[in-house]
Amino acid sequence: MEISYKDSKLRKLCENSREASRKLGADSAGKLRRRLAELDAADNVNELIAGNPHPLDGDKSGQFSLALAGGKRLVFTPDHDPIPLKDDTGINWLAVTAVTIIYIGDYHD
Repeated sequence: MEISYKDSKLRKLCENSREASRKLGADSAGKLRRRLAELDAADNVNELIAGNPHPLDGDKSGQFSLALAGGKRLVFTPDHDPIPLKDDTGINWLAVTAVTIIYIGDYHD
């Protein structure tokens, strides 16, 4: 799957292990590396199985979450124009083959 980043700070966090460990802690940094490898290896979002993968709703509708450690999450959106939709107008995650990482942290804080 193609992976892009909302901004350079997120890219640095994802691509620099030392930065990730410093900001997220060793456990979450390790999980982040694994989740990124899983995203990279998957053909589409539906192939993700680790990290309690699930779409978000409410004010986070259109976003998808993967668990890291200690309540932290990796959150992404489809990087398609137009976004692939199902008949009920929900996102067709099976057809999402490119994502943009928009947030890493605990959105419950």
